[in-house]
Amino acid sequence: MSPASTGASTVVGAVPSVSASDSRTASAPDSRMAPGGPGYRRMSLALFLAGVATFALLYSTQALLPLISGEFGVAAGEASWTVAAATGGLALFVLPMSALSERFGRRTVMTASLAVAVSVGMLVPFAPSIGALVMLRAVQGAALAGLPASATAYLAEEVRPRALVTAIGLFVAGNSIGGMSGRVITGWVAQEWGWRVAVGVIGAIAVGCAVAFRLLLPAPRHFTAGSLRPRVLAGTVRDHLSDPLLRRLYAIGALFMTVFGGVYTVIGYRLTQEPFGLPQGVVGSIFLVYLVGTVSASTAGRLVGRLGRRGALYLAAGTTATGLLLSLADSLPLVLLGLVLITAGFFAGHAVASSAVSKTATEGRAQAAALYQSAYYVGSSTGSTVGAMAFHAGGWAGAVGVGVLAVLGVVTITVLGSRAARVAVRREPAVAH
Repeated sequence: MSPASTGASTVVGAVPSVSASDSRTASAPDSRMAPGGPGYRRMSLALFLAGVATFALLYSTQALLPLISGEFGVAAGEASWTVAAATGGLALFVLPMSALSERFGRRTVMTASLAVAVSVGMLVPFAPSIGALVMLRAVQGAALAGLPASATAYLAEEVRPRALVTAIGLFVAGNSIGGMSGRVITGWVAQEWGWRVAVGVIGAIAVGCAVAFRLLLPAPRHFTAGSLRPRVLAGTVRDHLSDPLLRRLYAIGALFMTVFGGVYTVIGYRLTQEPFGLPQGVVGSIFLVYLVGTVSASTAGRLVGRLGRRGALYLAAGTTATGLLLSLADSLPLVLLGLVLITAGFFAGHAVASSAVSKTATEGRAQAAALYQSAYYVGSSTGSTVGAMAFHAGGWAGAVGVGVLAVLGVVTITVLGSRAARVAVRREPAVAH
């Protein structure tokens, strides 16, 4: 696919370096995993379960914010820090964790991250104050930082390129299932036994996912250990940030997550208030719309094949914006339809952008993915806090306004990238002469 059709940047005169795990001779068969091949199903299930555990733990308090506000006597903005602290911790530590995965291996770091995160998850129900709860959630988010970047780097090294978007889409689908199940389960459990029991149940589920992940994930065959030297890491990060395409993808991921984080942080407050007045269990069940995200993320590969990366991003942004506008209605069916469209658009856009990062980076893939994840979760923290503030100041319309501005940012960045790609293509004949 040409740069013009995808919005990719072209660097004249640059020769992409090829890592040891990617080098192939013309005659040697590709030993990386592919659909139907040995280990592919085990790998897919393992990373799917890792995605479930990650999102279930990361957003375990999001559907419970009204109850947390009530117990500790705090407003929506303060309670939202139980979400923002977790995503902020992940954003802060994802780059150092990716460096550890370059040195010690993807599977090792993912296993250790899950082990620490589920251990902290069993302590969260006993938090004595809102401050202690926020602190535990920050530690939990920092621990989970070893999962996202390491997982995408593992897939880029162990899966054949043509299957990469689909494989990453399945991991993202696991995120959607984790986010959905965590919110649905906590909603109904909290309605009967309170939010503390609810988050404890999520912690127990995450323990099971972590154990199954470690037993199922095939040992890496194409990993080459890198260096932990700060100068090497800084150089790799600098190279990634100097790539215009990667910068655009990072910004797109952050903006999509700003929408998603804002909407799902305050939707519980809106639906428990008038004119809806829904009970906590029913509000938790609203998150069943995450199933739509599972489908849209897992089909992102086919979407890119038909529309190109740029077209897929436009469609994802348009779907998200339509959902935001529909959600303004004081009609529960229209609000639900709006959430369906927001969820479908977000997960499709996230899968397209994150897989593009893994394809674009030929070296330091864990750092490239880590920078994307850092931007992505900065967007989540921003959406959670700004969305809660906007909701407090202007109601649901305020939260939607924040989301619409973020979607406009996605469209603007994609348009600018397309223009840059066309300019680069026009310059190629002149360089050749």
